[in-house]
Amino acid sequence: MFHAGAMLVAMATDTALGWPDRIHARIGHPVVWMGRLITALDARWNRGTEPQRRRAGVAALGVTVLAAALPAALVQTLLPGGLMGAVLTGLLAWPLVALRSMHEHVEAVADPLERGNLPEARRAVSMIVGRDPAQLDEAGVARAALESLAENSSDGIVAPLFWGLLFGLPGIAAYKAINTLDSMIGHRTPRHEAFGWASARTDDWVNLIPARLTGVLFALVSRSPRTALATMRRDARAHRSPNAGWPEAAMAGALGVRLSGPRNYGDRVSAEPWLNAGDPDPGAAELRLGLALYRRGMGLLALLFLLVAAA
Repeated sequence: MFHAGAMLVAMATDTALGWPDRIHARIGHPVVWMGRLITALDARWNRGTEPQRRRAGVAALGVTVLAAALPAALVQTLLPGGLMGAVLTGLLAWPLVALRSMHEHVEAVADPLERGNLPEARRAVSMIVGRDPAQLDEAGVARAALESLAENSSDGIVAPLFWGLLFGLPGIAAYKAINTLDSMIGHRTPRHEAFGWASARTDDWVNLIPARLTGVLFALVSRSPRTALATMRRDARAHRSPNAGWPEAAMAGALGVRLSGPRNYGDRVSAEPWLNAGDPDPGAAELRLGLALYRRGMGLLALLFLLVAAA
């Protein structure tokens, strides 16, 4: 109950304020702090044979998670109980939730796409996806933005709040450390396949429940929950990721569009299967509907936290 109230405070604060530029300019952001530590560990420890790199990667995972979770646990023991403690915990968890920034990044793609400004839409979508935006037409831009919206709703919002609900401030801090590790070193590249293996597998595990929960949230607030749920059950496991396919397939079914499919990453093409293959490509209108679905889904999540807090 206490943690649910704290997570509600974090959601409300982030929805109202985001992470203001003035605060960022003065102190940066906790994820940036974690990133600096990961960069230093990568530079110093990612060397030697493959077994040595794997062992070093496990150590880097442990050091980064402890560096995030232990101070959070200490702070939590110093906070008061009751309403004041929940408010303070929520304010400290606030920067680790990305409700507002997620919406703003996708809206920055939808706005020029609606105006027919494809170059500006490509530039905006390049800020949230890794694929080559120069190869994307209107449908490709809309697909990329919707996929990012679906996946990052899980990684950036539902998952940290889920672990915060279970374990409070240390839980949400530890999750963000793991997710940041995965985004920085959890890649199947010659440099990071061994060193980032432990981080990538751990990220898969901690997102197992949140990804499926995110898909269910999208389905429940859609105009056709049965269709969205059926699409998710049918297509989610076809995705290259063990987790991202669940919210993406639910989003595809909810909007009646196809997502994923082949995409360009610079000098290579990734032949991904389609999610909800029988439906048409999305456009600017479907991207707007996706943002509305996102708002309703996160509203339902807040309602669930409210019910837990009031229980």
